[in-house]
Amino acid sequence: MTENKFGKLSRLFLRTGLREGKTILEDVSFTAPYKIMNPFPRKDGGISVMPLCASAGIMEGDRQEFDFFVTEGTNLEFLSQSFDKVHKMKEGEAVRHVKAQVEKNAVFYYYPQPVIPYAQSAFESTMEFDLADKSSGLFLLEIISCGRKASDERFRYRKFASRVNIRRDGQLIYRDNTRYEPHKTDMEGLGMYEGYTHMANIFLSGPAINMQEQIWEVLENEKECEGGVTQLVQGDLAVRILGHRAQKLQETAEEIKAIFEEANSGNE
Repeated sequence: MTENKFGKLSRLFLRTGLREGKTILEDVSFTAPYKIMNPFPRKDGGISVMPLCASAGIMEGDRQEFDFFVTEGTNLEFLSQSFDKVHKMKEGEAVRHVKAQVEKNAVFYYYPQPVIPYAQSAFESTMEFDLADKSSGLFLLEIISCGRKASDERFRYRKFASRVNIRRDGQLIYRDNTRYEPHKTDMEGLGMYEGYTHMANIFLSGPAINMQEQIWEVLENEKECEGGVTQLVQGDLAVRILGHRAQKLQETAEEIKAIFEEANSGNE
C-alpha cells in the first residue's frame, strides 16, 4: 500500500478521563494533517471533540487510523469538521481504520459528517468497537452519498467498502460488510439505493435501548426518506435510512440521537 503525501500513517488517538464528575481528555496524540480543537462541553457532563484537518480531503494512498479509549463513566462525542470528500484516484485507494474501546457506564458517539466519493475514487473503511458490557453505550452514524450528483458523478466511484464489527464483552453482536463497486452492481436497482442518492446507517446500544417505536415514528414522519429499524438478538438496534439529501438524513439522525440520549440519561 502506498503512503500518503505526509510520508507516514496519519493517526489520531483520544483517551477520556474524569475530573470532578466531568469528562476530560486525559490523553491526546495526532499526526499531520490532524489537530484537535478544545473540547466542547455537553449538557450531560460529557464532551464533544472535533479534529481539524489541513488536507482538502481523502487522497489516493492516504492511510488513517483513529483510536478512542472511552474510560469508565465518561461520555465522548466525536464529530468531524466537514464532509469527507474522497477525491479522484488514478489506480490506488485510501484506507481508514477506526477502533474504539468503551468501558462500563461510558457512552461513545461516533458522529462524523457524510462521505462523498468522487468519480474514480476508491475508499475502504474498517470500524471496530469493543463494549465492556450492557452499561456501555454506543451511537454510531455513517452517511454515504452517491457522489457529486450535481457534477454528474452519481455512483461513478470505483469502490466504497465499509466493514463494521461491534463486540460486547468479547462477543460479536453486530457485523456489517458493505462493498459497493458500481461498475459491477446496479446501484439504482432493487435492494440497493432504489432511486435514492444517500444512505444512513445507525447503530444504537446502551442500558436503555427500548426505543424502537419512537424511531419508527420519526421515520414515518419523514416524507423525504424511507427507512427501517431492526432489533438484534441482544436488544441493540440497527437503523438504515435512504434519502435524497445529506442534510435531511443528518436531521433525522439528530432526532434519533435525541431519543437515545433521553432514554439513557437516567442510566449515567
